[in-house]
Amino acid sequence: MSETTINKTIFVAASRETVWAYLTDKDKLGIWFHPAESDLAEGQDYALIEKADDGSTTRICWGTVTQMNKPSTLTYTFTVKPLNSAMTTVYWTLDEAAGGTRVTLRHEGIADAAGQAALGLLMALDGGWDKHFASLRKAVA
Repeated sequence: MSETTINKTIFVAASRETVWAYLTDKDKLGIWFHPAESDLAEGQDYALIEKADDGSTTRICWGTVTQMNKPSTLTYTFTVKPLNSAMTTVYWTLDEAAGGTRVTLRHEGIADAAGQAALGLLMALDGGWDKHFASLRKAVA
């Protein structure tokens, strides 16, 4: 792990199974993050999308789900347009905590993927994860 890895942890008043559904179900992803083309499945590619008024879709982020251990860990590769298809890795860990769930995200490989644009992209992704975590906390409540 390097000094350019994004680490985030929140606590939510929901079970791991509920949080898991919000991380992997295409419709629930759309509530707090971005809608997905399909439910996330191990070994399968995924795309989180934005729908335009005319019904067309644009990929916002995409990659491949590399590991799923329901309801405790999820790992996938992750890229966005500014990375020019260079992949990073996102790790999710869900732990029981005081009647709820501790949700931990580790997003690594950004500096290697972004090169000289790393700091700007790290700042954008860091702020984005903060925003999405706040939305996740509200969604599962």
